Amino acid sequence: MAKSYTKIRSTRAEKAIALAFFTPFALLFAIFTIAPVVVALVLSTTNYSVIQPIPIFNAIDNYIYMFTQDEIFITALQNTITFAIFLGPLGYVVSFMVAWILNSLKGKNLFALLFYAPSITSAIAMGVVWLYFFSPDRYGFVNNFLFDMGWISEPILWTRDPERILFITVVVSVWMGMGNGFLAFLAGFQNLDKEIFEAGSIDGIKNKFQELIYILLPMMKPMLLFGAITTIAGAFAVNDIPLTLAGYPGPQNAAMTIVGYMNDYAFTRLDLGYASAVAVFLFAVTFAFGRIVMKVLGSKDE
Repeated sequence: MAKSYTKIRSTRAEKAIALAFFTPFALLFAIFTIAPVVVALVLSTTNYSVIQPIPIFNAIDNYIYMFTQDEIFITALQNTITFAIFLGPLGYVVSFMVAWILNSLKGKNLFALLFYAPSITSAIAMGVVWLYFFSPDRYGFVNNFLFDMGWISEPILWTRDPERILFITVVVSVWMGMGNGFLAFLAGFQNLDKEIFEAGSIDGIKNKFQELIYILLPMMKPMLLFGAITTIAGAFAVNDIPLTLAGYPGPQNAAMTIVGYMNDYAFTRLDLGYASAVAVFLFAVTFAFGRIVMKVLGSKDE
């Protein structure tokens, strides 16, 4: 009986300690994550500006206006989807392949740092650097090079041309957005058991491509899932790079994104009701894509 009582007390003490460590996180998560989502969902059904005393309930009018009359939102949605297509699959595949290649090189830590550095640098700072490259005057790096080569006779308006600015922002965003997934992939490669590759060679795997298909991809599922989730979140949250390169709202809203449009309504027009509707839509889309990725790359237990 004494041993049983001591064991019960020990178990209760362990649960109390675990609860004490978990409670601060749970409170902060509820206050700064769950509560803002709930408030945004409620405000999205209202007509509310910060100069109003109380919100005015309007049901789903914000959503109806968003999809039927708001042409700028549709443009921002199209641009964001373009970013997601390139920054998502393209950045995902490129970061995986680069991690795979670097993992077999000597001095891979140095190369990894060079490749990852843009991701930990401020998007505004990197946007300013790229703005120098694509400056629309004679002294921009690209224009200056083209002048010296004799290929152009007048400056190309890279950041002022609606047909070019989206392409430029996509390229810069892809270049900056591959770091997080790349780091996860590289860490996954380095933690794989080498005995598995020896067993694979005995079972008939003859080259690196077969090794990639039959060993690496199945064993890298957790890292593939993490990289996919972070890539999707980054693709739909693009804002700083287009804002720096194109300005706001940019030439004919050619580089406008949903996040930029939401920020405009929230912090410039102070229309929190409509901004919340845009935020809820963005949250729903990101969540839906995240669930799809979880179904494809997640295990049955997740």
